[in-house]
Amino acid sequence: MELEILHAIQGLRREWLDPLMIFLSALGNHGLFWILLSIVLAIPKRTRCCGFTMMGAMALSFLLGNVLLKNLIARPRPFTVDTSVILLVPRPGEYSFPSGHTLNGFTAASVLFLYFKRTGIAALLLAGAIAFSRMYLFVHYPTDILGGLLLGVADAVIVYFIVRKGKEYHEKKTAL
Repeated sequence: MELEILHAIQGLRREWLDPLMIFLSALGNHGLFWILLSIVLAIPKRTRCCGFTMMGAMALSFLLGNVLLKNLIARPRPFTVDTSVILLVPRPGEYSFPSGHTLNGFTAASVLFLYFKRTGIAALLLAGAIAFSRMYLFVHYPTDILGGLLLGVADAVIVYFIVRKGKEYHEKKTAL
């Protein structure tokens, strides 16, 4: 069924759309965009907590998603199962589940949403576009995307609440 969904998405491929999807996918490579965003956010005092929370959540996502789950599940990528689709990007070497691009994007965007709703919505839309590009480019299954999305949101929420509780504890301690 997942290959059917991917083939339906392949029906959307257009010459004018290909460069956009390649760009969106490249934006998510190695989580670099999101890592740089977290560093930029960590500089001004007003957004510092968000930036450091984003860094912590992305570190958790990297450990759980890229180090643990990808190697534990060891799911082959769609292009290894169906070799008839011509790839527009170089063949990724690591396993498919969960999608690291999606995981990084939704982790960072969810943290941003928890701190700054309006900006977070824009970041979530960008994370969604990057995630879609991974299916468009035939390098991830829909469940890879779903897994990355769910794990990313969960990691963001967990780290956000840990940071929040830590700040509350620190404020109580310093108030005494």
